[in-house]
Amino acid sequence: MLLPAVRPATLGRDAVGVPAAHGFRLLSRLPRSGCVFASADWWWWIVPAGSDHDLPWPRPVRYAPGAVVPDADRPRLINFPEGTTPYTPPIPLYLVVCQLTGTAPAWV
Repeated sequence: MLLPAVRPATLGRDAVGVPAAHGFRLLSRLPRSGCVFASADWWWWIVPAGSDHDLPWPRPVRYAPGAVVPDADRPRLINFPEGTTPYTPPIPLYLVVCQLTGTAPAWV
């Protein structure tokens, strides 16, 4: 996924994907979202690289190192952040994802 040039990913980039059925709910529950991409089946939040370190993302979430997602998804940018960073803070994202999936947060 290509990030807008005005939002450089200085901390690297990974992506956290959720099924599209959860997309709007997740976006509305986060205090702040960075760049969000969506396809018909998946929504992807850009997070700093390594946001999966010691953090087991619950199913059915997909974690994409380097923000490389299947070509078939062809996500498009649907949320452009007002701030200067393309990132969604990973800990609030993780907690809301756990809430939506009915999974207890697991800190490794």
